[in-house]
Amino acid sequence: MSAVLHKAPAATAPARAAGARRNRPRGRLAPYLFILPALALFAAFKLYPIGWSFVLSLHKSVGGVDTFVGGDNYRRLIDDPLFWTALKNTAVVLAVQVPVMLALATGLAVALNSTLLQGRSVFRLGFFLPMVTGLVAYGIVFSVLLHQEYGLVNWFLELFGADGIPWLTDPLWAKISIGLALTWHYTGYNAVILLARLQTVPKELYDAAAVDGAGPWHTFRHVTLPGLRPALLLTTVLSTIGTLQLFDEPYVLTGGGPDNATLTIGVYLYQTAFKYFDFGYASAIAYALAVLIGILGLIQFRVLGDKP
Repeated sequence: MSAVLHKAPAATAPARAAGARRNRPRGRLAPYLFILPALALFAAFKLYPIGWSFVLSLHKSVGGVDTFVGGDNYRRLIDDPLFWTALKNTAVVLAVQVPVMLALATGLAVALNSTLLQGRSVFRLGFFLPMVTGLVAYGIVFSVLLHQEYGLVNWFLELFGADGIPWLTDPLWAKISIGLALTWHYTGYNAVILLARLQTVPKELYDAAAVDGAGPWHTFRHVTLPGLRPALLLTTVLSTIGTLQLFDEPYVLTGGGPDNATLTIGVYLYQTAFKYFDFGYASAIAYALAVLIGILGLIQFRVLGDKP
């Protein structure tokens, strides 16, 4: 009897191993089955539109029929003055507004991190709130505030005897209006990212700087800025991508005018596709923009990224 009981486990062990081998493929497939719905949605709503857009960029509608034209749409970009105007306007916003916004966000992050500031949580929330405002909604609000005749800003200026400013009808002031709207909306968002990084900088570094007799400027330059470097890289790349895709603010505030002064690549792409229904050329603009974003991103990583 004891011999029989002793042999029973030996007989069932191979069966268990065989069962485990049979269940192993099913176990390996389980994670892929769980992510299959997400992959299907990603393929349907991301990969397919991206691929089909590239196909469209190689075609042109002639008499209502899509005709394969190869790289003609891309060659057309070189001779298109409106594309270069849109690119120049976008570059101006990128070169002027983004550095100003990031400088303000850095100063704001340092101020919000200071222990001398009372009620820091309230201030953090207040500066971040513009980010949760809808793009179209705040664009409409700014269009009302900056209206030349009935806007609140010009009314306030006239109280002090100043002349009203043609915020949205003058080419220069229209650019400034777009920059003001962008700065108001995104400064707090970038400040929160920088603040999160700033709070990870070891306090010992500031204590060591104080012991060495470093003043506020030297402490900021040699301790704070190096500590913020990864966050500055992130905010710079995100701001660059967002600016190159700029659409909502100029479309709502100025419609790309006056005289194409605020025409951005995003607005021009939209007009080409949905106003003139030239989807092939619009797709070529989109791919040219994607390449430009990739190039600028690589440059920024090389310049601002960690050096070996």
